[in-house]
Amino acid sequence: MSANVRRSMAATGVFHKPVATRERAEAEAKGWVRLASRIAVPALHGQIAIPGRQLLVYEDVFATGRCELLMGDVIALADREPTVQPRLDRLVDGVCTDLRAAAEETGKSVPLAECVPDLYLDRIRPGGRLDRWYLRRGLPLALPQTDTTLTLRELADFTLTANGRPLTLNVADTIDNLRHALAPDRRRFAGLTQGDPTEPNIADPLCWLDFEFAGRNTVAGEAANLLWYLMALGGWLVPHYQPDVYARTLRLALSPLTARASSTWNCTGAVATLTSGTPGTPAPAALRPSPVPWTAFAGRTAAAWRRSVPFSPCASSASSLPPGSPDTTSCSS
Repeated sequence: MSANVRRSMAATGVFHKPVATRERAEAEAKGWVRLASRIAVPALHGQIAIPGRQLLVYEDVFATGRCELLMGDVIALADREPTVQPRLDRLVDGVCTDLRAAAEETGKSVPLAECVPDLYLDRIRPGGRLDRWYLRRGLPLALPQTDTTLTLRELADFTLTANGRPLTLNVADTIDNLRHALAPDRRRFAGLTQGDPTEPNIADPLCWLDFEFAGRNTVAGEAANLLWYLMALGGWLVPHYQPDVYARTLRLALSPLTARASSTWNCTGAVATLTSGTPGTPAPAALRPSPVPWTAFAGRTAAAWRRSVPFSPCASSASSLPPGSPDTTSCSS
């Protein structure tokens, strides 16, 4: 549900979330029920059937005054004003605490088939979203600072050296490997969570929004999802490539002060050399650089998560932590 739609329903203190089918509406309501006694959530007032779709009637936490902003908005404010940083730290600490409690109180090892399928099994299965988006069409990629255009498949024939580290990008092999790693019968440590812990789905003061994927989700997947949004999607990729989505999702939709830095790109034969920064490089000096840019903030979140989860799920999620994540002793340091 976009911020604009939420605002349009502020007068009534509720918003109506459209859901395609009765079955999906009931599944979301069931997920909400499983979480309502464990974490802060908006009230669910009921369900309305209309021709062609269902409506779930939720409390509008912004209209009722429970919350003021979304996490993405608080991050953008903290980038501009250091005094907002403690507010952001408290919010992230709360998210980590909720995820830890889910792991400790409801976590158990289960086959992946018993978890909510939408973000994992449904997308990785043959013919799913990953196949449609990346294997069934030749996505053209114009290499910056060159006259070369490659398809995503052609990149598999190149060795990419990024900041001195040799890498390969064979999407077909990656998807095949994922299908083996995410086989339905493979067991994963999973707990009852909201299922999509991204910065437009978390309000401040802490309240979880959007329960489309609520239920039993993998602990490692929840951590990876949150960190990926904090490191790249929310802070750089979405505002840069989908500004309309960014504008309609967040309440403030402030222009991000972070940007990708790519200093050189050379393509010779089958070797491509990239020297670059990362999402989170401070913006030009004309804008106030973030005292805690996205990558540093995400690293601190990674450290907080690493401290939060019990030993076993933490071991499962180690690959989700970004290289060089600081081993701090407090998320709010």
